[in-house]
Amino acid sequence: MSELDDLVAVMARLRGPGGCPWDAEQTHASLVPYVIEEAHELAEAIEAAEGADGDAHLREELGDVLLQVVFHADIARAEGRFDIDDVARTLAEKLRRRHPHVFADSAVDGVDEVVANWDAIKRAEKPERGSALDGIPVSLPALARAEKLLSRARRAGLEPAQPQGADASAPETEDALGRALLALVRGAADRGQDAERALRGATRALEAELRAQEHARAARHAEPQP
Repeated sequence: MSELDDLVAVMARLRGPGGCPWDAEQTHASLVPYVIEEAHELAEAIEAAEGADGDAHLREELGDVLLQVVFHADIARAEGRFDIDDVARTLAEKLRRRHPHVFADSAVDGVDEVVANWDAIKRAEKPERGSALDGIPVSLPALARAEKLLSRARRAGLEPAQPQGADASAPETEDALGRALLALVRGAADRGQDAERALRGATRALEAELRAQEHARAARHAEPQP
């Protein structure tokens, strides 16, 4: 038995008859806060990892994230829907499908083409997503969602207009950028402003602008050519 098989068996025992009452009563919905918390703790461990102690911390946090996957899979298994093997199989199939330059005869020229192919394959798999901007979780923190939106827009060839009076230049280093962002947040707080809410509002406005631009581009392409 592999260590992963042992983990799956431990979870089944915890949630089975005579196991842990708390584990047994959990649902997909009740575990959502833990998924989010563990993802953030993993990110912190990655950023702080250094030496043997850092490796131990990172290994532990990776295990906590894996626990969430195994937990959700066991809930589904108990309900007769799918199990951890189905989760692994679905992921492996997706990775093979989205890497034809590795698992098929497709050729790529650099990372940019890999990303472009991934996006094209993803759009073909999910035709219900009519926009390149679909699928970005609204629940993401404001800064993470803004970065994701801008990344999607860039890859889709969309060009957001520069807000009037805004300075697009950024400090040369991440350390300087962090201090600049912190200064903005502090200044906002001094004025009684909510920086998170402000960025969410600006991001919503940007998304509306980008979707309009995307719609206009699609309309132009759909027009009969002379």
